[in-house]
Amino acid sequence: MRYRRAFVPGGTFFFTVNLADRSQRLLTEHIDCLRFAVQRVKMRHPFEIPAMVVLPEHLHAIWVLPDGDANFPLRWGQIKATFSRYLPMHEAVADSRHGKRERQIWQRRYWEHQIRDEGDLERHMDYIHINPVKHGYVRRAADWPHSSIHKYIRADVMSADWACEPEIGVFGER
Repeated sequence: MRYRRAFVPGGTFFFTVNLADRSQRLLTEHIDCLRFAVQRVKMRHPFEIPAMVVLPEHLHAIWVLPDGDANFPLRWGQIKATFSRYLPMHEAVADSRHGKRERQIWQRRYWEHQIRDEGDLERHMDYIHINPVKHGYVRRAADWPHSSIHKYIRADVMSADWACEPEIGVFGER
């Protein structure tokens, strides 16, 4: 089956990629394997990652592809395959996947959105960085270790208390 995708050479895209079993914590438990997989694919098929967050069962990323290149499906396929190869085999594999030598780790599909302009990019970067707070993993985005927010804090582009609610005192003062 061929999915309708926006293939724009040199484009900027937002992605959401999920594990097949959303109760798993494989992405954060095996973060080094995921980092290895991403770096390996980036060496063979370069692209930039302006923003990314890895949660236990899904991740969000923004990629900028090189001029003349629109092949993000190849990159995601290789990242998923490399990550999967380095994990112990514990999951049951459906017949439809077994015949294709696939593991039952990732959802086959993923969400992609072509970034249209600077405002769209900014909104998606904010979404990525606030995602661990939204899911209740931390109170401050800067407290989540698997986020690109840290490179923006180090570069003094964002503050460590970005998007934080001020603490409310005993008498309601801020």
